[in-house]
Amino acid sequence: MPDVIAAFQALPSGTHTGKYQGARYVFSKTSFANGKSWKLVAEQLDGPDYISLNLYALQDRTMIRPCEMSLSKVCDFILGLRPEPEDQ
Repeated sequence: MPDVIAAFQALPSGTHTGKYQGARYVFSKTSFANGKSWKLVAEQLDGPDYISLNLYALQDRTMIRPCEMSLSKVCDFILGLRPEPEDQ
């Protein structure tokens, strides 16, 4: 899971567009609790897919909690999402 955490941390904060498995998404990454909690929400543009998760940085570990979907789905998304340049 360290690769997933590193990939999550590398995603830019705020709202952006990106590609995952050839499809375009709009995603928002927001920080809470002074950077100890994060939320990622993504919607496929021109498609039905939706991703939602929370990440918690605890003292002894970091946890990813998907919202009504599998952990493997959100991990695959985090690892595969490629943010687009801002000028697109």
